[in-house]
Amino acid sequence: MKMSPNEERIALTMCPKPETDCNVTLKRNRLTNGETVKNHEATTQKNDESSIESEYVPRIKWLDLIAQIFIHGGCLYGLYLVFTQAKLLTPLWAFATIYTSGFGITAGVHRLWSHKAYKAKWPLRLLLVLLFTITGQKDAYTWALDHRVHHKYSETDADPHDVRRGFFFAHVGWLFTTPHPDVVAKRKAVDVSDLEADSIVMWQKRYYIPLFALLTIALPVAIPCYLWSESLWVSFWVNFNLRFCINLNIAFSVNSVAHMWGQKPYDKYISPVENIAVSIASLGEGYHNYHHVFPWDYKTGELGDYPFNLTTGFIDLFARIGWAYDLKYVSPNMIRRRARRCGDGSHVWGYGDVDISKEDLTELDMMGNDEM
Repeated sequence: MKMSPNEERIALTMCPKPETDCNVTLKRNRLTNGETVKNHEATTQKNDESSIESEYVPRIKWLDLIAQIFIHGGCLYGLYLVFTQAKLLTPLWAFATIYTSGFGITAGVHRLWSHKAYKAKWPLRLLLVLLFTITGQKDAYTWALDHRVHHKYSETDADPHDVRRGFFFAHVGWLFTTPHPDVVAKRKAVDVSDLEADSIVMWQKRYYIPLFALLTIALPVAIPCYLWSESLWVSFWVNFNLRFCINLNIAFSVNSVAHMWGQKPYDKYISPVENIAVSIASLGEGYHNYHHVFPWDYKTGELGDYPFNLTTGFIDLFARIGWAYDLKYVSPNMIRRRARRCGDGSHVWGYGDVDISKEDLTELDMMGNDEM
């Protein structure tokens, strides 16, 4: 099996000879996970092509494309109405809804359900799943599954929004094109037994369509009409299309912008970056280089206080009242250990992943005890 150019660069540049066991471990983990590592720059003869893989030709999913055109076109019209017809409270309500519901993504489906970075009692889980539903970004089960696949197989053909295919694909194109066969295969391979055991997650998955109609469309649109007599027409385009589109594109920017433009203080050999603008817009999700190296840290970043990471403050608040607990974080010693092991953590999706070293796992399990 040939190594990709990225892997060869890591082996030759990143890891000195005394530490080549880092690359051996990485290759073993990838082989264990059944990952196909491809050299996209290699030239293969026609006689060998039949033994590799039939060529993947992406196709447009037209219904999904039409939906994206409607959402984004309606967003522009909603923005026009904000400046021409909407009452002042209407865009303020849309803005408040965008950032309130955003915690359902950041604290909920991302840090809690995708990465198991902390645990939550049922009232908080219910609140988070309702907030997440308002954002309209699929059900929590499907979102978390795709996000685990993204972390586990980042920057490979199995990555659902592989940034190697360009900004547009990573941002939104992946939603209306047929996935690579490797994505389909890895969705079936990643462990989601914890999600299936969560009754709130499965309840939302089972009733997602009526919940979408109620919480993504009806509730945000109806409140301005009822409380300050906004017209239904204006409220729909502002509080559904405009609000929904902004919510989507903030989340999209983590997959695109935060994988392309910024600093890489923790691992310069992977695509995720530290992007403060994305972090402000997404309630603290822009410290992406750190997050891909240490995905189980409930803060998703080493630096940045509450104003630049509101989700951490949100989780800390509920930790104080006991609704959030077992918050996992990364110690300075763990950061140094990871750097000594070549700093590669891009193929770990979160706490409980088999690729976490025993040393790191022991320290994580000790958190909260006196010896920490």
